[in-house]
Amino acid sequence: MPEPLAQTPPAARRDRTRYLYLAVIVAVLLGVATGFLWPHFARELKPLGTGFVSLIEMMISPVIFCTIALGVGSVRQAAKVGRVGGLALVYFMVMSAVALAIGLVVGNILHPGSGLHLTEATRHLGHTAAANAHVGAVDFLLGIIPTSMVSALTDGEVLQTLLVALLVGFGLQAMGRSGEPVLRGIGHLQKLVFRVLTMILWAAPVGAFGAMAAVVGETGTDALKALATIMIGFYTTCLLFVVVVLGTVLRLVTGVNLFRLLRYLGREFLLILSTSSSESALPRLIAKMEHLGVSRPVVGVTVPAGYSFNLDGTMIYLTMASLFIADALDRPLGLGQQIGLLLFMMIASKGAAGVSGSGIAVLASGLQSHQPALVDGVGLIVGIDRFMSEARALTNFAGNAVATLLVGTWVREVDRERVSRVLAGDLPFDERTLVDAEEEPSPRVPVPGGAPDPAYG
Repeated sequence: MPEPLAQTPPAARRDRTRYLYLAVIVAVLLGVATGFLWPHFARELKPLGTGFVSLIEMMISPVIFCTIALGVGSVRQAAKVGRVGGLALVYFMVMSAVALAIGLVVGNILHPGSGLHLTEATRHLGHTAAANAHVGAVDFLLGIIPTSMVSALTDGEVLQTLLVALLVGFGLQAMGRSGEPVLRGIGHLQKLVFRVLTMILWAAPVGAFGAMAAVVGETGTDALKALATIMIGFYTTCLLFVVVVLGTVLRLVTGVNLFRLLRYLGREFLLILSTSSSESALPRLIAKMEHLGVSRPVVGVTVPAGYSFNLDGTMIYLTMASLFIADALDRPLGLGQQIGLLLFMMIASKGAAGVSGSGIAVLASGLQSHQPALVDGVGLIVGIDRFMSEARALTNFAGNAVATLLVGTWVREVDRERVSRVLAGDLPFDERTLVDAEEEPSPRVPVPGGAPDPAYG
């Protein structure tokens, strides 16, 4: 008798978070309605969405730093971290190439963009986006190095934070037992960071309402009608990529059912849908993948790196958008030109993760470098980029969740029994803290008994 009574209060507290995500759904619907009914007023609500995403982004660097420093610092073999990072990068590049190829095939089949008319306004938008883009291998590599260790946390740069966290983690490794008090301190800091994050998430309905109202008020239905072909084609391609490609690879390598994993991450997908930014769900992805049973070093290296290098949705977007613009301007590209342009964009897009609108800058800069005559057409796609940004972010997020499980399986850092129990709902995620109450150095907690494996069936 006492045991069920002792378990009831935590379950009830977790259940209260359902109201938050129901409120997000209602807020999105209200935002769409407001955008249609009062477009001028709706456009003034944009700061609500921008402010909420900024609050989430404020927490990303502390979350990444704590997770990686703890994970790497608690591992005695530095080579293990290097092996995880190497496997992850190879997988990211292979999957990016697959996404590009799929987008190339679909784009050449659909041939979207014919019949659209270019105006002086759209020409101006295209060249502005190209001028504001920051690309180049040297600049990208130098940009990974922060001004100072502290500035990596304050500037909100994911790769800079990743570098500093890895250095701190390796430093703690070298310190041995004398570094354990520092590790415990970082562990307490992580719990505080996640507590603050849960408080911020209660503002999600307000941010979702402002973001959706503003975008609908700005674009209305004209842009959607004129550019429906590429939007439908893009969404369909992203869906097929996630279900067919990612689902098949996940099942073959890990045995996990993709739909069970997506259901486990359902609240994160809703958060991304309402903010159009995968970065809004990055801290929750880290927490949930650790809870799922993937070791902290694997999660700490793979997830942050994936947000800069594993951009499957962005790859598909760049492919289809380039072909769309070429068709719209009656300047079709040959196969060789398409491949050369897209390989450049695959490199240029690394590091442009999560932030809504970054795809436009990469697209414009790629066209400026390889096909300058097509830069004028970038403005044609600006009107629906916000809606396509949602599909990009959702696909990127799904790709990074799958990648984390795959890399963890390859390096044997996944508790398979725990994965099956979590996806079956036997070990619910603690929505109040985002971390376990008494978290051990590794989240891969052995589970006694021979429970069935519904996640693998």
